[in-house]
Amino acid sequence: MTDMTAIAITAPGGPEVLKPVRLPVPEPKTGELLVRVRAAGVNRPDVLQRQGAYPPPPGAPDTPGLEIAGEVVALGAGVQRFEAGDKVCALVPGGGYAEYAVVHEENALPVPPGLSLVEAGALPETFFTVWTNVFDRGQLKPGETLLVHGGSSGIGTTAIMLGKAFGSSVVVTAGSMEKCLACRNLGADLAINYRDQDFVAVLSDHGIKPNVILDMVGGDYVAKNLRIAAMNGRIVMIAFQRGSRFEADWMPVMLKRLTFTGSTLRARSIAEKAVIARALEAQVWPLFGAGQIRPIIHRTFPLAEAAAAHALMEAGDHIGKIVLLAG
Repeated sequence: MTDMTAIAITAPGGPEVLKPVRLPVPEPKTGELLVRVRAAGVNRPDVLQRQGAYPPPPGAPDTPGLEIAGEVVALGAGVQRFEAGDKVCALVPGGGYAEYAVVHEENALPVPPGLSLVEAGALPETFFTVWTNVFDRGQLKPGETLLVHGGSSGIGTTAIMLGKAFGSSVVVTAGSMEKCLACRNLGADLAINYRDQDFVAVLSDHGIKPNVILDMVGGDYVAKNLRIAAMNGRIVMIAFQRGSRFEADWMPVMLKRLTFTGSTLRARSIAEKAVIARALEAQVWPLFGAGQIRPIIHRTFPLAEAAAAHALMEAGDHIGKIVLLAG
């Protein structure tokens, strides 16, 4: 096989600019795996890249897609952790929307026991993101309370499961009663419909002050997060869906000794991502084998229907992950 089907962004714009094209199969370099992609998760950064707002880092493929699962079919020089035929899932800096993709072996993980390749394709981006932001930067500890905005998203459902698995209380905001119910069924202790209720008022009524807040909304939520956070609380930003420019009363940062931080994942080095991968393999992957957690798949689409998958994501009606099937 010398060429493959991949999804190209033909121009910045709406979902319709995503088109199947034929591209050469990439060759694995030193330390890299060539993976026959079976499933590729769809994520919000893919939408931003399609719109022209989130270009790939230097050296990454122009093809969108940040997470894959499939079989290793070829090895670059010096690969030690995997062999041809191994089933893996991996975080990639781009190129996931394709029949084949390359990834450095240090950013790949074995498919967890009992999970299908479709489920494994929904893991890397969300689990890497939640682990590094909630547990590394946010330092969530057992017995603390985690507030997750966008609780029914892929990030949100992952944060619920991991927060509960590691002994924390979890509160979420979501945009409908159906989404709130889904979050409760996953283990959230309290789910607030932000369309009908102000989360600051609800949390105040319940006497809840979150220790860690994971926010992908931004905008007017920033001031609210500062008001409701607990003493020594940690607020972690991972996106700004309502905008990154806002006014807020920052006095609570001083009075409550708050930490206000955030991060992105895509542009990090192979070594930095490898540290996260090893932590997940040691501390989270056993939870899959024990049946404690399982990714939530909302819907799958054939690779050629990537445009329809993006339209569904932008509609905001999904609960959990949207996954492309590449074969």
